[in-house]
Amino acid sequence: MNQPPEHTLNLTNVPKPKPRKTPNPKTTWVPPLDWAATHGPVSGALSAATGAGAMALLGAATHMPPGIPLAVGVAGALGHGIGASVRRRLTGRTMAGRAASWLLAGGWTTWAITTGPLTWAAAGTLAALGVGIGAMASNAAIREEAVELERMSDEARTAVRKMNGEREALAREWAERIHRVTGIQVAVFAVEFWKTGAGFSLAAELPGGNATWDRIAAAARALATDARLPLGCTVWVEEGDRQGRVVLDIATVNVMAGEYPYPDDYSALSILTGIPWGMLPNSDQAQVLLREACALILGPPGSGKSTFVDVVLAGFARCVDVVTWVIDLKAGAAGIPWMRPWLEARGLKATKAGADAPPAGTRPGVDWLASTPGEALRMVRAALRINAARQQGYQDLLDAENTTLLPVSAKLPQIMVVVDEGAELLSTASFTDQTMKALQEGVKKAMRTTRAMGIRFILTAVDGNVTALGDTAIRKFSPVGVALTSGESSGNNVNKLFPSAKVDTRQLRAKGCGVIGSAGADGFAPTGFKGWKTSPSMVRDAVLATNDRRPRLDKISDEAAGLEYTHRWDAERAGWLWAGTTPTGTTTAPALVESAQAAPAPAPAGGGLNLSALRDQPRTAEAAGREAGDELAEVIAFPSARPQGLNLTSLRKDTPAADPAPRLLVRAHAAITADGADRMSTADLATALGADAQTLGAELNALLRAVGVERPGAGTVRTDAGSKSGFYAHTLEDAIKRYRQ
Repeated sequence: MNQPPEHTLNLTNVPKPKPRKTPNPKTTWVPPLDWAATHGPVSGALSAATGAGAMALLGAATHMPPGIPLAVGVAGALGHGIGASVRRRLTGRTMAGRAASWLLAGGWTTWAITTGPLTWAAAGTLAALGVGIGAMASNAAIREEAVELERMSDEARTAVRKMNGEREALAREWAERIHRVTGIQVAVFAVEFWKTGAGFSLAAELPGGNATWDRIAAAARALATDARLPLGCTVWVEEGDRQGRVVLDIATVNVMAGEYPYPDDYSALSILTGIPWGMLPNSDQAQVLLREACALILGPPGSGKSTFVDVVLAGFARCVDVVTWVIDLKAGAAGIPWMRPWLEARGLKATKAGADAPPAGTRPGVDWLASTPGEALRMVRAALRINAARQQGYQDLLDAENTTLLPVSAKLPQIMVVVDEGAELLSTASFTDQTMKALQEGVKKAMRTTRAMGIRFILTAVDGNVTALGDTAIRKFSPVGVALTSGESSGNNVNKLFPSAKVDTRQLRAKGCGVIGSAGADGFAPTGFKGWKTSPSMVRDAVLATNDRRPRLDKISDEAAGLEYTHRWDAERAGWLWAGTTPTGTTTAPALVESAQAAPAPAPAGGGLNLSALRDQPRTAEAAGREAGDELAEVIAFPSARPQGLNLTSLRKDTPAADPAPRLLVRAHAAITADGADRMSTADLATALGADAQTLGAELNALLRAVGVERPGAGTVRTDAGSKSGFYAHTLEDAIKRYRQ
């Protein structure tokens, strides 16, 4: 992320503030007076001379004892001349000049009261007194500036000389304020006005000693109060570009109180260069780098967490090198709006009245959506298989690039898994559910082991405590953190994500406000931010605008993901997306396939599934090892009628039109009888066909039941190693004959 904001000392591009317009301006030759400004050498000398003269006239008229003005002068020399100069660490020349001015003014007043102030001698000496005080003050000011510049670096001195009048005034004002509040005398050498007009930034050098930037940061709230900033406007303090420097971001407009729609910008982004997640107090975008980082988003109900998830998904949709998977165990609510344009294009949902129907080539806005623990487990296990396959399949690429991090690109995209409401998935209450327990362990393992191969997780939860997250491991694996603060009175989530952060969350109560931060070398300190507002129409626009840009899985990853990935949109698994709605009649629901094989990118011959043995092409030992080890989370239920969904025959484009027998049965029968055998265990048959054993068994059983063929002995095959589930050649042959009848 770009640090909030990134400061440089180059002021050439800083826009000068526009002059204020005054109503009914009148031409005048007299420059405007700033009555709140402090005295300079000339005005200070004039004030001292006129004050002494007025005191002499008043004293002579009232017969004031002549010793009183002299006593006042001595007190001023001690208090203002010496005491204040020591406190502000001014030079000895300034100290002597101030003390002398007080003593001379007091002495002249005493003399004038005694001899009479209305004489030419009194007037002449008073004028000389004023000129002398002015000369001493000018000389002292020059010396002070020289000493201050000597304390600065050459770069800072150059910046000071470029400051215009308004910047100089702000620099003096805030230097005095910092000294008044913290006791640290800083030298402000740069002032930059934010392009948005919402505030400005100061860069200053510290005097040394025990003066550190975090002492000023600890007083940020007091500085904002002293400056009388509007509610919601904060002072953000951070270390400068080198030690001994400090930068202050001072907001003058309460950006946090407004409501801002997601920017009407769906231009291409990359996971490698940062994704915008909201606005900083200076109205710059808060950008996060997620190539190697997982993220944890916390927020109580009503804080804008669901809206924030849409912002996250929109950013990923804009990335040319990200494939997005979503897990939401609350009936898939987070991903449904991102699926609707695809469902409308398929004719499975009616298009909203007044809206244009999506084009026929519209794809799902997210690449995989899981709404049940079983489907989520399929997704997580597919991610782990992809991780292993990428480790093996891209060794030459890693060696050529001389890196251990997978070079993510549009052809080799990163997989971002967004888990909404992680408390449903990770909470301790789920430990007794075996599927949920396996899912929890899978998520943690994936977060822990898949960074190098480009698989990362974004999790959301209501709370950051152990009850909601299962244990502290999730927080440890998530260097990027977001704590939405609207509706949270205790600030616990901020404290749990950022224990040492000094952010005033009392200023962040509007919906969508929060604290964002990122640990690590490319990270940034926790800071307040404002999230954008999203809507279903915005989601629709994002899906359609990025449709042709969103990547598909690379071939190695697609093959490793296996059947669970290829059939993720089948009616049996995704039909809940269009259940209860009236299709438009332009298409049918069953067997909807969306995978890399349908993409214009290089794909295996034959289309459809990844079973190389069913595609008339050789199958590598590496692929066999991966696919043979695949497991399903749950037993897949098949209808008693001719199977749909995970129906390998319905997807076999290379099945001869003249042979009604399913190709899977034919190939399975050929594999069993190849060596003259009449039976084979399911595991051995799956190895021969390059399929997952459990999926293959379920599919063959469905094909047998569809034509009324029963497996003898409940499908038990006796081998030397004992009894195993398997298939007999004559059973498959009987089924093939019935299909051909």
